[in-house]
Amino acid sequence: MITLGAISALSAAFFAAFFAAADQASIQMRDVTAASGIEFVTTSGATPSTQILEVKGGGIAILDMDGDGDFDLFFPNGATLAAPMQGSGARLYENLGAMIFRDVTAASGINHHAWSFGCAVGDFDADGRDDIYIACAGADHLLRNLGGGKFVDVTQAAGLGNEAMWGTSAAFADLDGDHDLDLYVANYVECDPATPIAPAHFRGIEVINGPRGLRAQPDLLYENLGDGTFADRSESSGIRAPAASFGLNVVVLDLTGDGRPDIFVGNDSRSNFLFENLGGMRFCEIGAKSGTATNIEGAEQATMGIAVGDVNGDARPDLFTTNFSDDTNTLAVARANGFFDDRTAQYGVGVPSRALCGWATAFVDLDQDGDEDLFIVNGHVYPQATRATMNSEYLQPLLIMSRVGDRFVAVKDEAQPWLNSVQRDRSAVFADLDGDGDQDAVISGLNQAVRVLENTHAPSNDWVTIELDDRAHPGNRHAIGARITVKSGGQTQTRWIFGGGPFQSNQSPIAHFGLGAATATPTVPALIDVTVRWPDGVETTASVARGSKSTLTRAATAVAK
Repeated sequence: MITLGAISALSAAFFAAFFAAADQASIQMRDVTAASGIEFVTTSGATPSTQILEVKGGGIAILDMDGDGDFDLFFPNGATLAAPMQGSGARLYENLGAMIFRDVTAASGINHHAWSFGCAVGDFDADGRDDIYIACAGADHLLRNLGGGKFVDVTQAAGLGNEAMWGTSAAFADLDGDHDLDLYVANYVECDPATPIAPAHFRGIEVINGPRGLRAQPDLLYENLGDGTFADRSESSGIRAPAASFGLNVVVLDLTGDGRPDIFVGNDSRSNFLFENLGGMRFCEIGAKSGTATNIEGAEQATMGIAVGDVNGDARPDLFTTNFSDDTNTLAVARANGFFDDRTAQYGVGVPSRALCGWATAFVDLDQDGDEDLFIVNGHVYPQATRATMNSEYLQPLLIMSRVGDRFVAVKDEAQPWLNSVQRDRSAVFADLDGDGDQDAVISGLNQAVRVLENTHAPSNDWVTIELDDRAHPGNRHAIGARITVKSGGQTQTRWIFGGGPFQSNQSPIAHFGLGAATATPTVPALIDVTVRWPDGVETTASVARGSKSTLTRAATAVAK
């Protein structure tokens, strides 16, 4: 019998030989889980998994739940087939600074034990505090932030939780232009924990069945009515015009360049959706027309993670998606005419991913050199997976791809254990968790300990972060849907504040820009020019200092934190 320990050793040996080396000095991180105060093993069925419900894992919500200016962490957590509604419970961790967290679940009033997957974060009631939506197998839940670290479940009062499906991911965004946050929920397949699904076969091996052959569930779209309640607009909006698919992830931002937020849905084993926003809470599915439905070969993929970035510097959002093993991850680069080109091979992001099963991903400038790197977490769904039987191991390492010129190169560094550890990873979030200006990471996986990675980039003024505070529209105070552009020393960079996130998680609402190590000169000024296009199309400009954390309002002023 092959044990998980043996699998781990085989996996480590295989992947150590697999990846090409990049500049190992450029990205430096370390695992600080042991000292972080986060002692938490996620629950999602049993190990080894036998049913599809067990293999997706759970997401992470990153939010400033207590308004103290740093990011706290929420883990919705899952359950088991034997007790699907009596899981081990969600966890809320308060950020105490210096990469130290404290479990405040009991004091928060959160008593959530459903089998949970994705999270969305947004201030749905415009009271100045971030709330949490949890996508579950069964009824979803909405937790209202009462302040003082307290939450209460307001699902029923808000008009939610009436359609009990398998929600995987969710996103808050202002979809109808009325300055409050609406909600999109991606749903997966019909699945009854009490009724086991017969196994399937893959390459002659008996494996977990699904999603192919199972009944897909339709997605949900809720309009925020501005009074603390939501109305289901799934049918009238047009998002159910295409046949229901296997939704796993969602991001919301303006992908068509008309100033209105569109909805991109990553579907498992089927074509992805791109819902163009027509205004008035109406949408038209243009995935095939836009080039985002499939890869360059027209093949439907198993899209899990979604990252948004600008790889060619044209200020248009490009989409990177992670996929199943024996396929490659995909990079779709936006054109001026609204079409997306598959540039996977051109940027070198395909080949290193072929033996991996990718999940959460993000563009993030880990070395602060002025271009974004790629962070990808991996892990197979089939416990039987080996290199010999499936061209892929069950336990897999992270894939960190450094931007080197016009390509991305997989990073290899034997001196960094976090980079070489093999896991069953699923979700991840990214932010400056210790206040030193660089981007850290938190990773959760399948029935394994949550990990905390500290970025150990040398302290410098080679960065700037921008937070938006739309005081004129408190219903979307983080300005989800905004575009932020910075210019320094002849270099221009663009970021987006968008709904949704890496996988079953939310993206931080603070935009981070690496600026390179150059000190101020006549061509590299100490002040950075910033242009913000707010969700309603209004543009404002400001100047901020290198190495600063700045909050911008519509008054075009920067308030240093």
